[in-house]
Amino acid sequence: MSDSAVIPGKARPRGPFPHFRRAGEFIFVSGTSARRADDSIAGAEVGAGGAVLLDIRVQTRAVIENVRDILAAAGASLADVVEVSTFLVSMDDFRGYNEVYGEFFGYEGPARTTVAVAELPHPHLLIEIKAVAWRARAGG
Repeated sequence: MSDSAVIPGKARPRGPFPHFRRAGEFIFVSGTSARRADDSIAGAEVGAGGAVLLDIRVQTRAVIENVRDILAAAGASLADVVEVSTFLVSMDDFRGYNEVYGEFFGYEGPARTTVAVAELPHPHLLIEIKAVAWRARAGG
């Protein structure tokens, strides 16, 4: 198991950084969005007349599933997450984000911080999440 990696089949980072970095028993997941490997964005669909429809619930689910997949590649799971930091472009999306977040985590889950940001790396992105997990190394 690598100490850091860019995961095949996931959207390639838009800079020189890995999807995750392990430091001892901790796994740090880089900021993750709803971007797919083909650079399309879950929850950003073109509607009638060409308008782009953005859905915070779809994006939140896709982000958490991406974090889950990255953690699996690092030998961990969402149950190992101890801290989550979420960046929302608009706090108007907090309720929808919170509803989906609750499908994956409860009060026994990770500590969490949610902040509003002016923008994310693509205008169709509504949310980005970074996470810290704790998982003993296999055999250690």
